[in-house]
Amino acid sequence: MPHDAEPTPLTARRAGPLRGEARVPGDKSVSHRALILGALSVGETRITGLLEGQDVLDTARAMQAFGAEVERLGEGAWSVHGVGVGGFAEPAGVIDCGNSGTGVRLIMGAMATTPIVATFTGDASLSRRPMGRITDPLRLFGAEVTARGGGLLPVTILGAADPVPVRYATPVASAQIKSAVLLAGLNAPAQTVVIEAEPTRDHTERMLAGFGATIRTEITDEGRVITLTGQPELRAHAVAVPRDPSSAAFPVAAALLVPGSETRVPGVSRNPTRDGFYVTLTEMGADLTWENEREEGGEPVADLVVRHSALRGVEVPPERAASMIDEFPILSVVAALAQGTTVMHGVAELRVKESDRIDAMARGLKANGVKVEETRDSLTVHGTGEVRGGATCLTHLDHRIAMSFLVLGMAARDPVTVDDAGPIATSFPDFLPLMRALGADIG
Repeated sequence: MPHDAEPTPLTARRAGPLRGEARVPGDKSVSHRALILGALSVGETRITGLLEGQDVLDTARAMQAFGAEVERLGEGAWSVHGVGVGGFAEPAGVIDCGNSGTGVRLIMGAMATTPIVATFTGDASLSRRPMGRITDPLRLFGAEVTARGGGLLPVTILGAADPVPVRYATPVASAQIKSAVLLAGLNAPAQTVVIEAEPTRDHTERMLAGFGATIRTEITDEGRVITLTGQPELRAHAVAVPRDPSSAAFPVAAALLVPGSETRVPGVSRNPTRDGFYVTLTEMGADLTWENEREEGGEPVADLVVRHSALRGVEVPPERAASMIDEFPILSVVAALAQGTTVMHGVAELRVKESDRIDAMARGLKANGVKVEETRDSLTVHGTGEVRGGATCLTHLDHRIAMSFLVLGMAARDPVTVDDAGPIATSFPDFLPLMRALGADIG
């Protein structure tokens, strides 16, 4: 989707059971990292299953701008000829990362210890998101940073000519902060250390090891301590991207909520740092069956079968938040159609995502007749087993808000409309045809 495209409203209505196979796209987090580490490696990295959403395509273009050869070979199949650690060239123009917080923050880290200058920008939504949480630790390596007031995009970084290794405790649970520091540490001497009090998704650590970096994780009294030995020669290798559990959350939730539904999601990631949503659904009484568990591309995967279920409200503990940070919007929809109250703790980080997701979901749910309460760090949804619907919900350029309210419309009494479904293309370009093929009425 072009970043300045006209809004595309869509309406979802109740329909019959959802049945069939939901082949959701490749994992967005793994896709970004595969392109970036491929570009920092020596040789050719072949990637299969790459998510071809706008966010990831923007990262592919950025890697080309930094000097890597990036080529699409076929559907989900890409080739990256890397330039090696420290080999990034200075880009000729501004790096536009569109809507992608993951893309811009990881790329900043990857170039911050190479003595080149790069300017980063993005769409209106990304330009409201905080970048100081990334640029502050990058300054510790020796990078120079200028930014708009409040640390917002556009941001210009002069990479460190003589980077120093860093020991950094992340101030919030964020895989983006951790990953940016580790990627910066690749071109610093000695050892860079990241300490996180709460575990976050570990795709960067897994993939760095796969590309040949020396990296270890220890559990200590401080939390998870990740130590990376700098200045390795990363070796290109094949990367098979598993299907995205965050994208799978939408057809899974729809199948749980629409009576008579049974849907299969093949090859979805079962990474234990990403499973909080599915743990919570099981606690709510969801009928989920994991089959054919295996490993692909260094990540655990399995086939998931989901059936319509009578769900009950639960309390989601704050320590689970990092493992389901992208799934809280769709969980709030599930909670609205469950029986009883669901309380979600530890969700403050959602206020600085593509939108303030807590505020956006609370307003949209209330407009559709759901009783909701919010604090800075919690969201409470009072489920009654049914939702009136009938409202138009504002998406605020946020793909997950758009998909969540369309799922609500599939189960609500009256249709639910979103003001702009265009941003869905950033992460799940085939969302509409996939859901329609299962039996959803969206149009």
